[in-house]
Amino acid sequence: MKKIDAVVKPFKLDEVREALSEIGVSGLTVTEVKGFGRQKGHTELYRGAEYVVDFLPKAKIEIVVADSMVEQAIEAIVKAARTGKIGDGKIFVTSVEQVVRIRTGETDESAI
Repeated sequence: MKKIDAVVKPFKLDEVREALSEIGVSGLTVTEVKGFGRQKGHTELYRGAEYVVDFLPKAKIEIVVADSMVEQAIEAIVKAARTGKIGDGKIFVTSVEQVVRIRTGETDESAI
């Protein structure tokens, strides 16, 4: 099993969720986060005053999938989240050793 963390632009969240749902991903966790990469933030004008926004709003999506679904999930996320502009996000894939569904006690792939 693999855990996929995807950091995307917030307005792409619904598209990514729908794309993952279409390939059979049944559950995900979303967190509102802030960060920056190559963008290095930007400056904004508010009531005549200019100020620097160092951290930009992002959405972090976490899913756990079977090894056989990893590439399919990555493709779905990339296709749905890509705008072609800087700041589209990143995807991180890590191994998951064990999963337990608290309600039923199911473990591993039957618990995803």
